[in-house]
Amino acid sequence: MEKNQTRRKFIATAVSGAVATVVVPAAFSGEQPEPTVSKPTVIPKEAFGANDRVRIATLGINGRGYSHVNSIMALKDAEVVALCDPDMRVAARRAKEFEQSYQKKVRTEQDFRRIYDDKNIDAVSIASPNHWHALLAIYACQAGKDVYVEKPATHNIFEGRKLIEAAYRYNRIVQNGVQMRSTDLIREAVDHLHNGLIGKVYMARGLCLKRRADIGNKGISNVPKELDYDLWCGPAPLAPFTENLVHYNWHWHWNYGNGDVGNQGIHQTDLCLWGLNVGLPERITSMGGKFLWDDCKEAPEVQTSIYHYPREKKIIQFEVRHWCTNLEDGVAVGNIFYGDKGYMVVNGGSSYQTYLGDKREKGPGREGGGSGDHFRNWVDAIKARDMRIQNGPVETAHLSAALAHLGNISCRLGCQLNFDPVAERFIGNDDANNMLSREYRAPFSMPDKI
Repeated sequence: MEKNQTRRKFIATAVSGAVATVVVPAAFSGEQPEPTVSKPTVIPKEAFGANDRVRIATLGINGRGYSHVNSIMALKDAEVVALCDPDMRVAARRAKEFEQSYQKKVRTEQDFRRIYDDKNIDAVSIASPNHWHALLAIYACQAGKDVYVEKPATHNIFEGRKLIEAAYRYNRIVQNGVQMRSTDLIREAVDHLHNGLIGKVYMARGLCLKRRADIGNKGISNVPKELDYDLWCGPAPLAPFTENLVHYNWHWHWNYGNGDVGNQGIHQTDLCLWGLNVGLPERITSMGGKFLWDDCKEAPEVQTSIYHYPREKKIIQFEVRHWCTNLEDGVAVGNIFYGDKGYMVVNGGSSYQTYLGDKREKGPGREGGGSGDHFRNWVDAIKARDMRIQNGPVETAHLSAALAHLGNISCRLGCQLNFDPVAERFIGNDDANNMLSREYRAPFSMPDKI
């Protein structure tokens, strides 16, 4: 099978389980796909005139979502026309901030379904808790809306395939919120890796060393009257309400979040895959736990994961540490790539530096000056109706999240796992395969037919 197959061909075969494990989607290889992807026709390019704006609603606006708002409002040909959050306290606060910043009022909604029913809204940006990401994106595709979805785009591996299927079935522009893919500094660094600056790149290391304090345990309490808690829980179980979850610390509970490897770490898992030019691994082992805090978190605070690619002779190491720690070559959050002629240190999205040969002599590098606008790229793709120009296409949404999910499954089960990256199933481990998806609470279910 040809390595430089088109993205559409990749997805057609991937969904049927026919892709060889060595095949890498163009989104990861850095290659330009062959110009055979047909342009969507649901909303023709001509629908957006020279002075028309793409009308966008932002879903989930307590934290990261409001940065979506500011980024979109900075674009001349796009605008936020609605804010949606199941907590109307958050919606009211953000609407007030919006009016102060942009000198106009903005519509607020509590239920996303009212947004999706509105044919005057062209697209949505999604920054809800993780357990809602894929469902909201898939429902949006079915409603004829383009999507920007925060990382991780999925809460489990099964959702990734369904999200890809929805994007192609409904010809929607689905942008994965891995904004470093639109940063010229990072793109330059990856070009060096792919062009052999440090030789044969055989190992990538992802680092997520972020300080995460004891969050305690606030116990059960009454649901605030402004919060539609049933809607907030969505596909997850309707557990008794606790402030341990709402609004941020859901990240550390498995029904809603994916730990830090599935939080900040997605930027680094994505770069590992991109830099190494690989898809999903065949062998996974992960170990971790909680060693300092006796709080209500379920996810490990310290976690080490290894992803092995025996056919490609490559390996990924991923490290999560949460408290007092050393840096690695000056990096707390970033990546290190190793080749037979040197190595590269990537410090978040702010710099990269190569070191060549046995003497670690400085090679090409760059400090600061990175630019790029991931929302600009998304809107450009929407207006062109052309997936090929996306920097964070839907395939990256699936694979970058899936790598984190694989590590978490290994860690939670306490064993090494063998994985078929074509079928996307574990080999000889039913417990692991049962964790590829989840039970969805009606009516917030994964559609039987996308």
